Amino acid sequence: MAATKLLLADLASDVKYVPSKYIRPISNRPNLAEVHISGEASIPLIDLQGLNGPNHDEIIKQIGQACQSDGFFQVKNHGIPEKDVNDMSRIAREFFRLPESERLKSYSDDPTKTTRLSTSFNLKTEKVSNWWDFLRLHCYPLEDYVNEWPTNPPSFREDVAKYCTNVRGLVLQLLEAISESLGLEANHINK
Repeated sequence: MAATKLLLADLASDVKYVPSKYIRPISNRPNLAEVHISGEASIPLIDLQGLNGPNHDEIIKQIGQACQSDGFFQVKNHGIPEKDVNDMSRIAREFFRLPESERLKSYSDDPTKTTRLSTSFNLKTEKVSNWWDFLRLHCYPLEDYVNEWPTNPPSFREDVAKYCTNVRGLVLQLLEAISESLGLEANHINK
């Protein structure tokens, strides 16, 4: 009898149909026929170039409008170097292409683990599993978690740590901007 595959990337190459444990009942699926799509629907895109300069007030205003009218927004010119974004994408692809035995070193079905590779949030309680593999990494404070992260591919920890540091800086900057858009002190949300 073949061994049970824990990760979908390894299971998917051998199956001819989606196993029933991954199929949601029709009542739990989105009904796209009921979704209203506006002809003007788009996610606001905010250019952060000049947030700390002459365009500060205008960018704060745009962020406030997006939060109020849409509840979310995209950003460009966010300051995270393209090389770091590309390195993060590359290292993720490399990790998920490692041999099964190497990836399974990070596997856990314990939802409380701060670093774990799994296919669902909680395999023990979910009635329907998700059709994905994911690697969960806690990143802050970085020094508390980086030593739990995978060491293969060799640059994993360095590349992911750099990316996490950059993203945290962006998040803090956005929280300040959102606070200001609400008429609060810049550090209000981050206190």
